[in-house]
Amino acid sequence: MLLLEALAKCDTLSAELGTIAAERDALAERNERLQHLLLKLKRRQFGQKSERLPEEQLLFAFEEIEATLAENAAVAGKASPALRDNQVKRRREGRGRLPAHLPRVEVVLAPEATVCPCCRGPLVEIGVDAAERLDVIPAQFRVVVTKRPKLACRACSGVVVQAPAPSRLIEGGVPTEATVAHVLVSRYADHLPLYRQAQILARQGIEIGREVLADWSGTAANEVMPVVRRMREILLGSPRLFADETTMPVLDPGRGRTKKGYAWAIARDDRPWGGTDPPAVVFHYAPGRGAEHAKALLGGYRGILQCDGYGAYKTLAAAGDGITLAFCWSHARRQFIELAKGRTAPVAQEALQRIAALYAVEAELRGKPADIRRAVRQERSRPLVDDLFAWFPAQIARLPGSSPTAEAIRYVLNHREGLVRFLDDGRIELDTNTVERAIRPICLSRKNALFASGDDGGARWAAVASLVETCKLNDVDPQRYFTDVLTRLVSGWPNSRIDELMPWCWTAAEQG
Repeated sequence: MLLLEALAKCDTLSAELGTIAAERDALAERNERLQHLLLKLKRRQFGQKSERLPEEQLLFAFEEIEATLAENAAVAGKASPALRDNQVKRRREGRGRLPAHLPRVEVVLAPEATVCPCCRGPLVEIGVDAAERLDVIPAQFRVVVTKRPKLACRACSGVVVQAPAPSRLIEGGVPTEATVAHVLVSRYADHLPLYRQAQILARQGIEIGREVLADWSGTAANEVMPVVRRMREILLGSPRLFADETTMPVLDPGRGRTKKGYAWAIARDDRPWGGTDPPAVVFHYAPGRGAEHAKALLGGYRGILQCDGYGAYKTLAAAGDGITLAFCWSHARRQFIELAKGRTAPVAQEALQRIAALYAVEAELRGKPADIRRAVRQERSRPLVDDLFAWFPAQIARLPGSSPTAEAIRYVLNHREGLVRFLDDGRIELDTNTVERAIRPICLSRKNALFASGDDGGARWAAVASLVETCKLNDVDPQRYFTDVLTRLVSGWPNSRIDELMPWCWTAAEQG
């Protein structure tokens, strides 16, 4: 008996050791993969410029490594029931609930026998176990057939009654407004070039060329222009705006190559200080980066403009048009970050620590009312800023005048007035990250689509992207929004009610 018990314990211990070994192997594999990823991250951040990983390659690395980890976990789970049970438990704990607005399709799995196996009496339901899984129906195209019966009177000659044909965005074309919206969102929100969209359609037997899709896009962009123009007017009435600009390669007609255009952006987001105005961003394409283009976008604006230290904004403010500049601490610290990477610039490292203390205060103030933000900044941030600007001159006196660290310090000192403005106004943010986040999708779009089709293509991109990104800021589905707005516009929506077409006015009821 004792021998049998000992053998049973040995079997139990052996099984437990097998489970532990499987978990150990899975963890070892995970660590190896994470170390590999860490090396890639270090290459991207500290390696030579030619060796740094592009952003999209880094994301691809994340995806592939995470997929490999999942594959290894699945293999280990098949070999160890205990490990598999742990994996199931972790998935259940972390999966959350699926959105309530998604339609539910119930599949009832009832026992084959409905009578008691003992007494053969009828069984009654005492409960139910329900499990939700996410299902998908691939993108499905359909044909909407609109029939308009003609009615005539047998007694009266020449009397024919027929309902009027509905207005169409693409007169004489085949797409509904929802189809055109799908093309716009795929192109400007998901960064899918038109030729790839044509390939996707072809897989379903729908032969629609890229040039036809381009025709639909251009027509739709022209239709929404009044909405974008009005949104710009609304933003220019705000007491505070963010502004930024970035390059946009565009085709130079007649020369067969690209030229450098610029995408300018103004943005509003008052949520960090509890403001009630909805967030929004408006883009503006310009062939250059001069002050005249900044004026074309911001002409007539009166208020606080948060921006970097670019001269075009300074020129605009110096003209005395009522613009007050608040500069970006993120740009101020950017040069110190580059210098501190090599760990050979102690002044830059200390500057970063001092600026980080300001950001730590701001993290606590996120979402607080403007008056509270101002009061806390006066109490806690002002001493930090005063010490920083007293410390900088002492450091620059010890450095060679042409050193990179001295240049970085001079940038901060030269922009002191705009950098300290946040201390006296709780509505001002510490940096311009709001508009930089809004403008970031341009980088992905220009990598996928290479360039806009000339200056007109840049203007078209600016109009559609303004609505797409504003939808995102307001948690609105751009597909449904464009479908609804295009339908209303082609149906004769009055210009006096154009404000109702802003993305932030598109209510949950309309989305449903």
